[in-house]
Amino acid sequence: METQDVDRTDPDYRRWLKEAVRKVQADNNRSADTHLLRFPLPAEWGIDLYLKDESTHPTGSLKHRLARSLFLYGLCNGWIRPGKPVIEASSGSTAVSEAYFAKLIGVPFIAVMARSTSRAKIELIEFHGGSCHLVDDPAEVYETSARLAAETGGHYMDQFTYAERATDWRGNNNIAESIFAQLRLEPYPEPSWIVATAGTGGTSATLARYVHYQQYDTRICVADPENSCFFDGWVRHDPEAVCTGGSRIEGIGRPRMEPSFVAGAIDRMTKVPDAASIAAMRVLERVLGKRAGGSTGTGLWTALRITAEMRARGEHGSVVTLICDPGDRYLDKYYSDAWLAGQGLDIAPYQQALEGYLAGSPWTD
Repeated sequence: METQDVDRTDPDYRRWLKEAVRKVQADNNRSADTHLLRFPLPAEWGIDLYLKDESTHPTGSLKHRLARSLFLYGLCNGWIRPGKPVIEASSGSTAVSEAYFAKLIGVPFIAVMARSTSRAKIELIEFHGGSCHLVDDPAEVYETSARLAAETGGHYMDQFTYAERATDWRGNNNIAESIFAQLRLEPYPEPSWIVATAGTGGTSATLARYVHYQQYDTRICVADPENSCFFDGWVRHDPEAVCTGGSRIEGIGRPRMEPSFVAGAIDRMTKVPDAASIAAMRVLERVLGKRAGGSTGTGLWTALRITAEMRARGEHGSVVTLICDPGDRYLDKYYSDAWLAGQGLDIAPYQQALEGYLAGSPWTD
């Protein structure tokens, strides 16, 4: 990743670097924390479920935290340089946030994404001044990004490698520290489980490492969608696991075990049918009046399943999962009955099962 075409001692470069770092840090200083929303469960269960609403970031998703960390990491390593493009392989939301930070510091941005990425995300990237390079095969994003960086003299951000190391997992206002601070006055301030979903694996790595570092008993579960290799690779202890095709749940699921996915830090994984993810997303809208994306549904399905297991064992406690991004990015996909029919997805049985569970019936997959 080292570059040789800039004089690190040049006063103009040093001034540009200091100003770029200041602008990225100032964005964080202007930002309030995201809300921790309570998902209502029957009081007699003695189980509290919370959703950390990351959709309220300036660029509308959990990836705003990651993009800020990646830009600071790249700048402080001397990889991001004035006038040279930043290039990223992304399924959409990371690219939206990175386009925002690239515009903030005045460098070009190119997102390399699958052609199936929602139009709303493409428009958001372009709104923030970025451009999109679309590929037919999602597995091509890595090679194409590296090639474009070499051709342009730019920096390939490579979130799938650097997500787990760019964030300070010991604290420094990361998402894990924020969750525990917001739970401090709740009935069960140390959650039994935190449920995450994985695209890069950076969020699950941050959560798991922070929990271990702080010596909490909280366990970390990662929910994986269809057409993703993370679950199989974790179960088989196979860092070389791959799968064909691309995930229908944008933002999570990968065709290979990404370098940022720290499998050894995670306590549990679940595999969630795509129809179940979308059903949970629809139920969230009914219960909280809040539309979210498909990855939120994947995590919520698993979090509710864990509450059912706790309930069956007579356990009390709390569970936390995430609202990853807003549903308005997916109106033509997950909120479209025509799209569901075209994909052969029947969410009705899963939605009925969830509604029955929330009304007091036993859990059924």
